[in-house]
Amino acid sequence: MKAWPALVAHADWGSSADKRWLARAELTSTGYCAQAPEPVGPPAWLLLRLAEEAGGGGVFLGLDFPIGLSRAYAAAAGITSFLALLPHLGTGEWAEFYCPAERPDQIALRRPFYPLRPGQARRQHLLDGLGLSEGAALWRRCDVLTFGRGAASPLFWTLGANQSGKAAISGWRDVLAPAMRAGHPPLALWPFAGPLPTLLREGRTVAAETYPAECYYHLGLTDGGKRWSKRRQADRAALAPRLLAWAADAGIGLSPALIAAIRDGFGPGPGGDDPFDAVVGLFGMLNVILGRRPAGEPEDATVRDIEGWILGQSAETAGRAGEAVTTERRSGD
Repeated sequence: MKAWPALVAHADWGSSADKRWLARAELTSTGYCAQAPEPVGPPAWLLLRLAEEAGGGGVFLGLDFPIGLSRAYAAAAGITSFLALLPHLGTGEWAEFYCPAERPDQIALRRPFYPLRPGQARRQHLLDGLGLSEGAALWRRCDVLTFGRGAASPLFWTLGANQSGKAAISGWRDVLAPAMRAGHPPLALWPFAGPLPTLLREGRTVAAETYPAECYYHLGLTDGGKRWSKRRQADRAALAPRLLAWAADAGIGLSPALIAAIRDGFGPGPGGDDPFDAVVGLFGMLNVILGRRPAGEPEDATVRDIEGWILGQSAETAGRAGEAVTTERRSGD
């Protein structure tokens, strides 16, 4: 990939502000130099802030939340283009879209997130409320189990440690949709708006869905079935030699603060896994930018127009959507 943006950034996007961390790499005369992660800050200002920092040189932003809809849900709701729909979510006939249903009888095609709070909620409630016949219909093709990781949680489910529904609500409502409505900064969503090299050559802000757990495999952090937990500082620190070796081999400069954070395992606090994932996601993006791994451009038109794709995930997994989803996670455990 020959189009290198001035700024590459990755946001590990939790459901609450304290779990949102941003890692970035700036293009210099000698290549990219990555900085230590920092809190994302106000979501509404994220895209504008990054565009200003890039100085007109283009931004490539990775976002760790789902971007797209399952084809079964889209068909039931009469949706033919996610890109066309996104700016309208939360308004007009879609006014309740971002309001998770409190009760099963409130679930509807235009109010699909569930549940609002823990209780007696079950996945079957979602299927019944959305008029979908089988559990696999809740997943997109890129969410399924792959060789390197477990399956992601379905988009509309908002319960449990591994759910990603709340992060999607925040990311779509507070970051992507407002930027698309305002048109500033100019924003392109991959893969909906076109092939990644084409979008990056245009020098604007390009956003893509990322999944740090997918990057663990790409960066060689998983091997031989050996298990580790991103939630343990000792395990994160034990991966430091691999992360530093990957950066050296890829020619990525690292700031002293980032080197120290990597060697320290990103601190002893309970939230150390968030800045860790922010950096892993950034390295995964740079892996694609530098041509060390394909972006995974999907050929399926429905995937490109409605479902979206996870950056760097092999497009071959698109054929596995019908398989049973048995191991569910959006984490490194």
